[in-house]
Amino acid sequence: MTVAMDASLTYLHHRLALLEARVRAAVAQRRVDDPVPDDRFRGLYLSDAQVDAILEESGRLLRPAIPEPETSEAQERIEKEADAAESAGEVVRLRELARRFDLAELDVDILLVAIAPDLDPRFEPLYGYLHDDVTRRRASTGLALELIGRGTGAGEARGRFNADGRLVGSGLLVVEETERPFLTRSLRVPDRVTSHLLGDDTPDPAVAALMTDCTPADIGDRGMLERVLTEPRALVYLKERPGAASFSFASSALEAVGRPWIALDLHRLDPTDDPCEIAAAAAREARLIGGAVVAGPVDDIAEREGKGVRCFAELRCPTVLVGTKGWDPMWSRDVPLLLDAPRPTVEQRERIWRSALDGHLPGDEVVRATAAFHLTPEQAQRAAVAAEQYASASCRPVEVPDVQAGARAQNAAGLERLARRIRPRALWEDLILKPKVEEQLRELVARVKHRATVLETWQMGVRSTRGRGITGLFAGESGTGKTMSAEVIAGALGLDLYVIDLSTVVSKYIGETEKNLDRIFGEADRVSGVLLFDEADALFGKRSEVKDAHDRYANVETAYLLQRMEQFDGLAILTTNLRSNIDEAFTRRLDVIVDIPIPEEPDRRRLWELYVSKGIPLGDDLDLDFLAGSFEVAGGNIRNIVVTSAYLAAADSTPVTMGHLIRGTEREYRKLGRLCLEDDFGPYFHLVANATPVLPGLS
Repeated sequence: MTVAMDASLTYLHHRLALLEARVRAAVAQRRVDDPVPDDRFRGLYLSDAQVDAILEESGRLLRPAIPEPETSEAQERIEKEADAAESAGEVVRLRELARRFDLAELDVDILLVAIAPDLDPRFEPLYGYLHDDVTRRRASTGLALELIGRGTGAGEARGRFNADGRLVGSGLLVVEETERPFLTRSLRVPDRVTSHLLGDDTPDPAVAALMTDCTPADIGDRGMLERVLTEPRALVYLKERPGAASFSFASSALEAVGRPWIALDLHRLDPTDDPCEIAAAAAREARLIGGAVVAGPVDDIAEREGKGVRCFAELRCPTVLVGTKGWDPMWSRDVPLLLDAPRPTVEQRERIWRSALDGHLPGDEVVRATAAFHLTPEQAQRAAVAAEQYASASCRPVEVPDVQAGARAQNAAGLERLARRIRPRALWEDLILKPKVEEQLRELVARVKHRATVLETWQMGVRSTRGRGITGLFAGESGTGKTMSAEVIAGALGLDLYVIDLSTVVSKYIGETEKNLDRIFGEADRVSGVLLFDEADALFGKRSEVKDAHDRYANVETAYLLQRMEQFDGLAILTTNLRSNIDEAFTRRLDVIVDIPIPEEPDRRRLWELYVSKGIPLGDDLDLDFLAGSFEVAGGNIRNIVVTSAYLAAADSTPVTMGHLIRGTEREYRKLGRLCLEDDFGPYFHLVANATPVLPGLS
């Protein structure tokens, strides 16, 4: 039973048959010229007769080509059959490859000579015989020139093996053993090219490891990009801003002009990977499918070595590169089209999320769940998949928290090396604040949720050079709830809270603090989260009079931070125990300043009730009114007192009693450096060890 081959394989088979005829003719010629035809050890050594024959031979470079074993009519018949197949809509891959790589017929002949042993094992021993060396089972450059009918002295044909030639430069042919004389260098066709000609479109493993999905979306004005991408060798550089949809923008333009693409995430490059090898493999992959390369961000390989960016920028196919830095002319001899990657508008972002969630949430809930997240279409698609997984694992439909958890899962992990990540658990109900203070916090949440509408749709940010970020300052004494307020805000937005560890930022070495800050803000721009600078005085303190070099560089740090904060596009919250310590230049740039005072008696009463009612076994003698009225402490101190009392009660194997709370209060007072006075502790003063009595006349 015979299996019918498609037109592509048939054409390849016929071309190999023509090559086989040339090989037969070459073998016959060798036998005629062989001085020792019956030598069983041919190819393993040189006999005297062979050496004499070599010495007697002259004019090898000028030897005419071997006669064509097949008539020109046979070649024409094969090509006409291929023409008919292509007219009928079939793809003839060898011909398609020649067109996409701009190969001449001479190039195709060389490629067939080199690929033959990979397609038909009979060519291996035949090539060994023609080389007079049984170990050389691939074609050499000299044998290839002989089989294609060109003398070994033909300069044009020899030039086909140059490193910048169409075959070698495009990755279709590898010339090995370059230390050998030119005519004895081995030829090899990469397995990926062979597989493609046989109908296998599995990408090269080196490229597949970096490939990423692109989700085309109607974002921005693509006119210029589409026009340039119709050219056979175009270069475009998209400068990316936080929240920009570079890959989606590029893939939408390529889809519009009918070009497929290979999209590479260069963040996945290992330090040991050679960017130039990856670039060459990607270009070959793109040209095999008649497409383009979209790759980025190039910032990492630009810092590693400029040559890596040049390799990507000078590919022989349409190329779109993405990066956050400005284009460096040293990166390429070609001049790119420079564009800013667009950010989706409010309406476009809503459409992207609706499409990704595919009806899993009602429209109003989609907006509520995703308002604070500025993800690319690709990230939104992955977030939707993660949300479905969370819901499926819980055997219920997708809900708002699932979508927010899926969106948070798209955050890059780089910031976690520089900050402590907190999953918010505190709720508005956990905050005991004055109504005016809580109102300010809710206004801050509203700013984040509606900033796209105000800054973009209403164009309030068009004339501003500042970033789209929002910055708030929470000022108040220790324990008043500044950090908890930041946690509640992050939770209300569905975001994670990242608390900056100042020990990873401040450095005694000149310039290192600025580098660390730039690294933090750079990573934060890639994250949907709330940035918290706790005890911000250390970084945002007032600039001082310059008396020595230390003062000068301290002021430089503050000035740099002022500039970097203006470029930040996220939500940053600063906390301080003393508002007057913050530099006035920062104050001007703050969007919201919230003063959180020490709670008064009614609020303290609610705080005591909040903390003693969380599953703690309680005695019958608690007097929360006395505690709230007698001890002017902040919420954080009240929590510490309750925790200390719980440990005391656990040690006594009893519920928490008033005695435990009084002893816990004493411990907290001593931590704060306060005196334990009889006027404060009243009837419970006898429970206080080593208490300070009230002196006569001072009560």
